[in-house]
Formats: sequence, C-alpha cells, structure tokens
Amino acid sequence: MTAVPTAQRRLMEGSEAIAEAAIAAGCRFFAGYPMTPFTELLEHLAKKLPEVGGVCINAESELEAVGMAWGALATGARAATGSTGQGLSLMQESFSEITLAELPLVVFNMARGQQDYFQATRGGGHGDYRHLVLAPLDIAEAVELTQLAFHLADKWRNPVLVYGDYLLAHTHQAVSVEPVEFAPLPPKAWAVDGSGGGTGDSQLVTPLGLAKHGHEAPGIERHLRGITAKHADMESEEQRAETAFCDDAETVVVAFGTPAKFVRYVVSQLRAEGEKVGFVRPISLWPYPFGAVADATAGATTVAVFELCAGQMIDDVRLAVLGRAPIVPIGGISTDGSGFGVGPLLDAEVIRERVLAAHRGGVDAELPPLPVNERG
Repeated sequence: MTAVPTAQRRLMEGSEAIAEAAIAAGCRFFAGYPMTPFTELLEHLAKKLPEVGGVCINAESELEAVGMAWGALATGARAATGSTGQGLSLMQESFSEITLAELPLVVFNMARGQQDYFQATRGGGHGDYRHLVLAPLDIAEAVELTQLAFHLADKWRNPVLVYGDYLLAHTHQAVSVEPVEFAPLPPKAWAVDGSGGGTGDSQLVTPLGLAKHGHEAPGIERHLRGITAKHADMESEEQRAETAFCDDAETVVVAFGTPAKFVRYVVSQLRAEGEKVGFVRPISLWPYPFGAVADATAGATTVAVFELCAGQMIDDVRLAVLGRAPIVPIGGISTDGSGFGVGPLLDAEVIRERVLAAHRGGVDAELPPLPVNERG
C-alpha cells in the first residue's frame, strides 16, 4: 500500500483523525451508540460523514447500531460500527452472524484499557468465526491501520476490528490523513443492491450457505468449511509485528497498543545504557504474529509481558515461546478514577523499574508493588 501525499499535517484529536481516515477509506455509513471513550469518534463521524454524502446514525442502542451496519454492508457499502468493550459485548451475536455471512464490517473498539483482549481475539459469539484485529500504537498508525482495516475487510469479506483506547481517542498528534492506495479488489457481485430485482439474478446474503432460486448453494456444511479455510489463509497472510533490539537481547518485552509506545521508549533508553533488552509489538492481535514473537525471543533468557490487565495476551506469548524461556508478567490492572486504563502503571519510570526487575531477576524477580490510583 502507498500513501498519496495530498494533505497537510494538522494537530488532531485521535477520534477526529480516525474518523477522517475512515472517510478517506470510503466509509459512507456508520452507526453507534455513545459511550466514553468511543463517543467522540461517533460525534466526529456524525459531523463529517454527511459532508461527503454519507450517513451516521446515533442508534437507540448497540444492538440497533450493529443491525443497521449489517444492512448497509449487505448492499455493498463500506460501513462500520463501534463502541467500548462493554458496548461490543452486546453486539457479539451479530458479529458471529455477520462473519458467517461473509460481510466486510469494520469495528472500532475505543477500549477502557486492555481488558478486552480476549473479547477481541476470541470473541463472545457462536460458531467458528474470527475477526482480524489491528492494534495501533499511536494516532498516526491508527490513520494507516483504519484504512487498512476497510481494505482487509473487503479483501477477505470478513470483519476487522481496530483496537484503540482512551489515549488513542482523546490525545492529540500532528498527523496528515492521506488516502492510501491498495491493490484493486474484485467487484461486490454478492451485494444485495436492488440491481438484480426482477432479473432472476438477485442475491441472498446469509450465514447459512443458502442461495436464491437459480443459484447454486453450497449448503451449511460446505459454506462453513469454506470460511474455515479462508480464516486459515488470513492467519498465514495477515500477521504483523514490530521488533527492536532483539538480536542479542537477554530480556525481551512484549507489549501491544498505546502502552507499547511507553515500553518501546523505556527499552530504547535501557539499550542506550548498555542493558541487553529487546522489544516486540504485535500489531495484529489476530492473527497473532507467533512467528515474529518466537523469533524475537529465540535467544532470550527472560520474556516480560506488559499489558494493562490481569493477564490476557500473555496466553498467546506463552504459545509463541513454548517454554523456551520463563515468562514474567510486568503489567497489571491500573486505571484512573473512571476505569479508563490511564493509571499510575502507565508511567515510563514505573515501567522502567519493572522491566529492570524482570531483566535482572528473571522468573524469580521481585517486582515493585503495583502503584495504586489513590483517587480510584
């Protein structure tokens, strides 16, 4: 993919930049229900989508929002929805059905911390379904990954979730929102757009592998097997990760999302001081970049995992490392008074202490006590 340099850099709130990136990617329908820290994304889309002939609906609830997006997708439109993890919990049944119906939904999770990792990567719906999941480091990367999300959704006819948080949605950064050029995609011959009415060639969008009269239908079993095979192809082709300083690292720290920016900074500072510490960041949470994490940690004697939750991504790190080195959790639950995940643990000096403790003590490390938000 290549960016077309057409836009000037502007100081933008993350929610506004993501909204503009979605529009640059061709999104013309969005439905959501306000819930902080997702609300601002909905507000920016409500303002900006009508300016390009699009539609944004503040739905009665998350259930209606995902249903409206489903309808728009079935017509062939680029459509999206979103919420926080709590709101996305209400959408899980529809996420399953939309995936099995092979509709290219884009979902934005402006999460309250990192406690939604299991929800994003394992899902809470039914059936053999998977969502591609992309976790931006900052606003500039979110602009790029938002546009990639719409491309991948259409490429694979599968939902893609962009995993953000309060920092991504509410902080500001000087960015330019430039349309990204991707490889051409096939026409949406499957879309129910009204053009086939009365011709005997109208389409049917369904999770059941059925078709209208005159079309060959695979049936439920062949349909589901085909989706499973497609997910295997997605898993092999869409893994993304960033690594740094891992060639001779004795300790490698794994982190994702906006907290990874703090971790990367700490690791770069420790490297400058001569500490043999490395860094690996999964950008795709599904498919998880097992190969990249395995390679990055191949020579490590300790693998430290930093995440703002009780421990969820650590399960995938364990699968990647497969017992070659001890794994030490150095993150934890840390929030502000509103539970948004911007707590005392998200501090470079605190992270530095915990990385050094794992680096020097390995699995027997005595980590500094988790700082507590006294106003929580």
